[in-house]
Amino acid sequence: MDAQSNNINWFEIPVADMDRARKFYETIFDFIMETQDLGNFQLAFFPGGMTSPHATGALAQSAAHKPSPDGTIVYLNANPALDDVIGRVEAAGGKVVVPKTQITEEIGFMAFFEDTEGNRVALHSQN
Repeated sequence: MDAQSNNINWFEIPVADMDRARKFYETIFDFIMETQDLGNFQLAFFPGGMTSPHATGALAQSAAHKPSPDGTIVYLNANPALDDVIGRVEAAGGKVVVPKTQITEEIGFMAFFEDTEGNRVALHSQN
């Protein structure tokens, strides 16, 4: 692997109810997610979608995708201000489970929330 490349290429956050989950993420990040229905597999893309040169991902609904608070933790970019994103979580139907916490001065801040599907997801921001 090239030392300059990103270790993350793609991520999928499992969902049970695509409409509810998409609305939650669109609300807290204030963006629109494009969707794709592949029959037994549905995706709602974070900005950039599958054609982005940067790491990105999607909400994913299928028989193989099971939401869980105990699985892999994905850190989503909350720049420029973590406070703005985390401030919209509960109003959108989620729950803040770890408030804004400084990691280090160089790395910035993080917070954890539980989304409307029961997934534990993290946020990261420099501020």
